[in-house]
Amino acid sequence: MLKQPRILIIGAGMSGLLSAIRLLQSGNRNIVIYEKRDTLGGTWRDNVYPGLQCDVPAHMFTYSFEPNPEYSTRFPKGDEIQEYLERVCKKYKIEKLIHYEKTVDSAVHQAGNWTVQTSDGAVEVFDVIICATGILHHPNLPDIPGRDCFGGISFHTARWNRAANLKGQRVGVIGTGATAVQIVPEMVGFAAHLSLFQRTPQWIFPMPNKTYSENQKQRVRSSPRLAARLRWIYSKLFQWTFSRAVIGNPFLLFAIQKLCQSHLNRKVKDPSLRAKLTPKFQAGCKRLIFGKGFYQAMQSPNASLVCEDIISIDETGVNTIDGRHHELDVLIYATGFRAHDYMRPMLVMGPSGRTMNQAWNQGAYAHRSTMVPGFPNFFLIFGPYSPIGNYSAISVAEVQVNYILKLLKLLETTHNNLIEPIEQKTRALQKKLEVASRKTVWLSGCRSWYIDPHGRTTMWPWTFERFERELSKVSVREFSLFKKANVEL
Repeated sequence: MLKQPRILIIGAGMSGLLSAIRLLQSGNRNIVIYEKRDTLGGTWRDNVYPGLQCDVPAHMFTYSFEPNPEYSTRFPKGDEIQEYLERVCKKYKIEKLIHYEKTVDSAVHQAGNWTVQTSDGAVEVFDVIICATGILHHPNLPDIPGRDCFGGISFHTARWNRAANLKGQRVGVIGTGATAVQIVPEMVGFAAHLSLFQRTPQWIFPMPNKTYSENQKQRVRSSPRLAARLRWIYSKLFQWTFSRAVIGNPFLLFAIQKLCQSHLNRKVKDPSLRAKLTPKFQAGCKRLIFGKGFYQAMQSPNASLVCEDIISIDETGVNTIDGRHHELDVLIYATGFRAHDYMRPMLVMGPSGRTMNQAWNQGAYAHRSTMVPGFPNFFLIFGPYSPIGNYSAISVAEVQVNYILKLLKLLETTHNNLIEPIEQKTRALQKKLEVASRKTVWLSGCRSWYIDPHGRTTMWPWTFERFERELSKVSVREFSLFKKANVEL
């Protein structure tokens, strides 16, 4: 392999920055990052809605090598995570590698290289691509008749309209996932009236969210060992509770269900409203929500829960199947993301002429969540069967990036240029994953972004410790390695 392959990282979010840092630390300086927006941050740049917080404990939501003593609460606020990523980028001198407003339209493998074209018409050639585009970055807008006819202000929560004055307005929120649970308590305080349009109620876990004092922050600042210990403690708590529950531990699932139900019963006294807010699926089937104040907000005099199906949207509001017209000034879509698009709509074409769309026409799959057969030197972070459904994304990314570095090192030590997983080996692993997934709570009877259009869950169905163990080393037998034609090593 070339001593310094030219590497493209697509995306300057959490995983893209991590990839660049680890590559630099491994000695590779020939790195370029393409970022489609004008600033870094990914998820934490795009989402700026009121009440935004991460559902992973603060001391756990850091890079393992870079603690953050500045988080103010147990569950970090979105703007604090963005500030952390910006500080990390500056500290590790990543900014100079980033090319902003560079959207990759296509990546075509030819003559042993990846030819990449961006939306500005530029064409560049790379040896390696690391796709760090994330999975929750394509806003999902519901296909409701008349959606574009609404005459007021409307936007998706991931495209929050900061210029809009929502105070004293009649606000409608469509969706009841984690985002809605966070924004509703914030908005009910200044909206004239808030209507929450609910298709499916959610289970909310009563997780206390403490505030860190300046003294506590200072202790973490002055003691890297304390920061590392806090990260380890929260990680173990996560691994041995929620992480194991969702992959099929009946005792833990029972306990979570009881706590969620008890929380709902305590906070909502009206039996009619409580019934409307009670899910018909097992807690954990959808992503469990950690939220505070949602039940109280829905009992405010200026809040309404609308459970009837939406049949259309017109210039002045939302029409529901019961014949009611809900007049609104503002309509907010808290309707999540197209999680199974991955890097698409970017065109990815392998050397045989097969595209990623064709490879995934029966559902997305990947070898150990990081590569797809037929696409050499094309690596994924948060690819299919990543454990993002039951663990912290930042920890998952570290495992995957370290594995990718091992694959690149394998090329170097074997004096090859190209690597790709063997189709047969990948399919055999996928079969095991699909069988194990049947025991998870995700397939227990609900609709969620964990399940793809083919009815499969593409989440890691075992413990995070097993994921770490299986990606801690490379099995050469699972890969094809070869040299480019007419390349001087």
